Amino acid sequence: MTSPKLRVLLLFGGRSSEHSVSCVTAAGVMHAIDRERFEIIPVGITRDDGWTLLEEDPKEWALNTGKLPEISEVTRPVHLSTGNENASLLSYNDSAVTNLGKIDVVFPLLHGPFGEDGSIQGMLEMAGVSYVGSGIAASAMGMDKHYMKVVYEGAGFKVGPYEVITNKQWLRDSEAAMERCGVLQYPVFVKPARAGSSVGISKVDDPSQLRAAIELARLEDPKVIVEQGIIGREIECGVLEGRGCDPARASLPGEIAVANTEHTFYDFEAKYVDGAAAQLSCPADLSDEATHEIRELAVKAFDAIDAEGLSRVDFFYTAEGEWIINEINTMPGFTPSSMYPQMWAKTGIEYRELIDELIALATERNIGLR
Repeated sequence: MTSPKLRVLLLFGGRSSEHSVSCVTAAGVMHAIDRERFEIIPVGITRDDGWTLLEEDPKEWALNTGKLPEISEVTRPVHLSTGNENASLLSYNDSAVTNLGKIDVVFPLLHGPFGEDGSIQGMLEMAGVSYVGSGIAASAMGMDKHYMKVVYEGAGFKVGPYEVITNKQWLRDSEAAMERCGVLQYPVFVKPARAGSSVGISKVDDPSQLRAAIELARLEDPKVIVEQGIIGREIECGVLEGRGCDPARASLPGEIAVANTEHTFYDFEAKYVDGAAAQLSCPADLSDEATHEIRELAVKAFDAIDAEGLSRVDFFYTAEGEWIINEINTMPGFTPSSMYPQMWAKTGIEYRELIDELIALATERNIGLR
């Protein structure tokens, strides 16, 4: 007798500026997931927080001819009930409510604030439902580039020089906030503290450009981080949680090189629009010793924030052989062409198998405190 299919709610879209990236990620998962084992329930979140039941059509959410997909309206409104380990999806229309059945696991394919930062994870915890990826605290730390650095410095990692400008500091005295950045050597990178996919990031070569870059970053997040540029190779490593009490696993490392001179760094266009802008080398051209080091460091970074499920950890590797941690992404880009799945494919776990493993890890995990 065959086992019943697990009912997997794919949750994507959302409020952040990475809405379209989330849709592209969902298209990749929808296309590859094993329909013999899983029943898929696609639910999109509009930019103003409307939840809508969608068709299982990966083509609708794929990146086609450079056009970014968008969940623009709620046609079949739904919400997730609180279920005490028996959460259900409810559809409602005027006064009528229909129970669409129990949800076994949620795959929150959401990037950026209000999805990758612990917000949706808190809601799923309250609903009592299993979900893929890190919990509330790890998601929040992984999203906030400021507190991420504080945690990693405390855990013994080397981080690059930086300054943080909060909203109140900027509104109180923007000149003083910029003066504090004078301790950093140019070029610097100005970033929204809690955003991803290189949205709102500027490379600043001269102090005269600093104010405009900060204002641009503040459009995404009132809290801004200014990081001193690091001279080194950008090396990334995927981490996958271990089963049970087994240790986390690290992929072979990969290296991104921006090949198109129109992009001075790995920005949003280079990542998602200009397919020729960047090249991935995996495994990265490193010595056996350096490869071993980064894989160990990536697992250490994963464990330092108590991450779960998956993460991509990004480092700078200097000419002196020093590893400087840049960031961790607790819900990295997850299309078949994204760095995380590509690194695992080179390590021996193909995309569909990776999806299977992440769902299995989620269903094994205790609901609630752990």
